[in-house]
Amino acid sequence: MKKEGKYDLILDAAIEVMTEQGFEKAAVSQIVKRAGVAQGTFYLYFSSKSEIIPAIAERIFNEQMDEIQQLDESSSDFYDTLKIVIDVTFDITAKYKEVIIFCYSGIAFYHSFKRWEEIYKPYYDWVEERFKQSIENHAVSSTIPITSQVKMMINTIENTAETYFFSNSEHDERSIKQLKENVYQFLTRTITR
Repeated sequence: MKKEGKYDLILDAAIEVMTEQGFEKAAVSQIVKRAGVAQGTFYLYFSSKSEIIPAIAERIFNEQMDEIQQLDESSSDFYDTLKIVIDVTFDITAKYKEVIIFCYSGIAFYHSFKRWEEIYKPYYDWVEERFKQSIENHAVSSTIPITSQVKMMINTIENTAETYFFSNSEHDERSIKQLKENVYQFLTRTITR
């Protein structure tokens, strides 16, 4: 199924409506009205409102991944990559915090953890490849199995960003900068040159 045109209009509208009203109060009729498509068009792509949650999560994730890869093109080592991953993760989390919250609750409620892992797999694989390259170049080393370490790194970054943005309505740029630096320092201590 092609994911463009009306599909993207529906996703954009769903993100807007659910951000404004929350998942439970958002109705398919409101989403399609905002998207400017017929209600039947929604059901060409999604069997229910809950089925749109993994698609929204994937959309946000793809935006994050695209930005990380674009910024990382000129990175010289994994330490640079790690800083980029931290910065972009914090930025995306701040931008989509309300949407991420209902994505988590929707995926948990509808038992879509397998789908969540499918969405994340390219990200894990990409970071793992960058990490392996740095190990092969003797820029870093690790005593933990690489796949496990990469997942722990990504989870630490995301958990820190989410904890900050989900629990603070006011965002202080100095605090965010310091928190990013703390995460970076914490993670770089798990790898050595």
